[in-house]
Amino acid sequence: MTAIQPEQNQRAQQFWRDAGLPFVELRRVDDGRGVCYDRHSHDTFSIGIVKGGRSTYWNRGKTHETGKGSVVVLNPEDVHGCNPVPGGGWCYDMLFVDPAWLLDLQVEIDADAAGRFAMFSDTISHNPVLYSGLQNLADTLINPDCDRLAKESTMVSFFADLHVALDRRGILRRDAGAMDKSKMDRVADYIRTYFAEDVNLDDLAGVIGVSRSYLVRAFKKAHGMTPYAYLINCRVQKARHALKRGERIVDVALDCGFADQAHFQRVFKRLMATTPRHYAMAHVA
Repeated sequence: MTAIQPEQNQRAQQFWRDAGLPFVELRRVDDGRGVCYDRHSHDTFSIGIVKGGRSTYWNRGKTHETGKGSVVVLNPEDVHGCNPVPGGGWCYDMLFVDPAWLLDLQVEIDADAAGRFAMFSDTISHNPVLYSGLQNLADTLINPDCDRLAKESTMVSFFADLHVALDRRGILRRDAGAMDKSKMDRVADYIRTYFAEDVNLDDLAGVIGVSRSYLVRAFKKAHGMTPYAYLINCRVQKARHALKRGERIVDVALDCGFADQAHFQRVFKRLMATTPRHYAMAHVA
């Protein structure tokens, strides 16, 4: 099998974003044979479709094999991984949506009476109506002939229908706090606040007054990754937003707590399956 070269890999995928629609980002991958992810999470709600090929998809402790027609669903901070199955192509569209925007829509349609972001229980679907609706939304967003009103209207229509359909089936996970993890949430808040600093386990354990060993076990149970992995993921997510604002890569690397630009590039590529430069050069409508 012919190996996919890095430059080919970059040309086979693109990012779309629009300054007038800052609450959504689209990643389109036409050939994902060279796109491999370590387990990571996003601070966005993510939903995507597999348009061809096959991949393995891991989320919430379960592994699925996806193919054309699959829809993957990721709540904010869901630790997940997705990689191509050898021997075939893999193409997909993935939307990343600001949870605050989605919460406003949930409140409008009364999908979450408590006024708190309603999580989804499903991690994968093969519903053809959901698949075609998401495909239409992605095509609309990336279409230069569609204005912002058309794009936002399609966004609102799709996600309103999504919530109504899922809520009717009882799939919304209303009680996201079944496990009491308030202490670990305080640690996560601390990491997000001081992500650019030299954070250590003693600092984190001191936030809630527990031992380092207990912290590592309890944090992983609550958030799906170790405190260190959470810190690195947080830095990459902060860097991603900085790159979208047009900040220089070398500045982003240092401002986000990486040792140097080379370290930043390695970690960013490992979690995002693309380089900071390619991500920063994404088309802006």
